[in-house]
Amino acid sequence: MKRYCLTLDLKDDAALIAEYETHHKNVWPEVLDSISGSGIISMEIYRYDARLFMIMETVDDFSFANKAAMDEGNVKVQEWEQLMWKYQQPVKGTIAGGKWVLMDKIFQL
Repeated sequence: MKRYCLTLDLKDDAALIAEYETHHKNVWPEVLDSISGSGIISMEIYRYDARLFMIMETVDDFSFANKAAMDEGNVKVQEWEQLMWKYQQPVKGTIAGGKWVLMDKIFQL
């Protein structure tokens, strides 16, 4: 099993952040199917203020490229991602059009 940690910022607006959290209490079934169907075993998202932190545990052969290719062909996932852009903004250093950014592990006990 592999673990990935990623970050993303939300727009700094309390009403938008509340809407974003509401959406994540009712994630569309097609999006959940896409997540689990790509080899993601576990996913958690935490928020501090407007900063998000995601922990993903995946199968050993998980690939972000394969996940992206799967998502590109899934109309509902694309619709969800477009909706999420209403709330999200990339962090410094994100590639053009990108969202979540992988974080580097700097300590382990």
